[in-house]
Amino acid sequence: MDKKDFYFDLPEELIAQDPLEDRSSSRLLVLDRETGEIKHQIFRDILEYFQPGDCLVLNNTKVIPARLLGVKADTGAAIEVLLLKRKEKDLWETLVKPGKKCRPGAKLSFGDGLLEAEVMEVLEEGNRLIRFRYEGIWEEILDRLGEMPLPPYITHKLQDKNRYQTVYAKYEGSAAAPTAGLHFTKELLQALEEKGVNIAYVTLHVGLGTFRPVKVDNILEHHMHSEYYEIDEEAASAINQAKENGKRVICVGTTSCRTIESAASENGHIEPCHGNTEIFIYPGYKFKVLDGLITNFHLPESTLVMLVSALAGREQVLHAYEEAIQEKYRFFSFGDAMFIKPFS
Repeated sequence: MDKKDFYFDLPEELIAQDPLEDRSSSRLLVLDRETGEIKHQIFRDILEYFQPGDCLVLNNTKVIPARLLGVKADTGAAIEVLLLKRKEKDLWETLVKPGKKCRPGAKLSFGDGLLEAEVMEVLEEGNRLIRFRYEGIWEEILDRLGEMPLPPYITHKLQDKNRYQTVYAKYEGSAAAPTAGLHFTKELLQALEEKGVNIAYVTLHVGLGTFRPVKVDNILEHHMHSEYYEIDEEAASAINQAKENGKRVICVGTTSCRTIESAASENGHIEPCHGNTEIFIYPGYKFKVLDGLITNFHLPESTLVMLVSALAGREQVLHAYEEAIQEKYRFFSFGDAMFIKPFS
């Protein structure tokens, strides 16, 4: 399977640079995976597609202000550090720019010395293991000095940090937002619950590998990044109950999808668990739990487009994307949404 099979031409002006004022007023393209029929609606209309007893799966990870701008202590040269994964209390796996001169032993400084760091090790793919030193509370220092690590295709500065968080974000640890969830408001979630929809909150801490391009032509040679996930007893029970009662499990975002598919047994049962997943979902994959998916519009040739194609079929997905481009839908993190309807 070749990555060029997932290519489409996207005009740059369709890349959304800013979030809409009202989260739930984004456009919604509804794709019936059974018939290929496409409908154009508004996101808050998603309510009409749910039935009592359905289970909606949300990723409640919280984005940390993981982008730190500082200097090399010896030369004063500007440096940018992106926090990827916490290894120990003050030891982080990071992405450093420019990285070539940041060898083990290099000292870094942020916020006029409020936060100091030392490069401990160079890892595979060039990531750096960095140990931080500071006085006070880490979260407070990070909130003061850090910036939201917006994807590289967003060039506008985000005025309100909370707009790159879902309204249900709870557990800190992500370097990127689970962006399909940005469309939900508290009012819309309440309306879903009042309709009898059960909400299951799972956690997957999103890494910047989400934005890493597929560099190999044969996608089967692509190695997925590892991400930490957690499913508690309440969420596992809600998902299992929906399946046992013949109801649908609908995930919000590829991260929620990857979480439950990683945790599920071959017969689709989920036990409370935690761990790291490198699951790569592409056409030919047999979904064990997922019935429907709410997602954003993704980059050409990305693993995210491949996952969506595994659920709804590559040709149907590319046709839907073609129509979204014609209709001038907004793409990527702050863009519009797509709902892949379950089989009826």
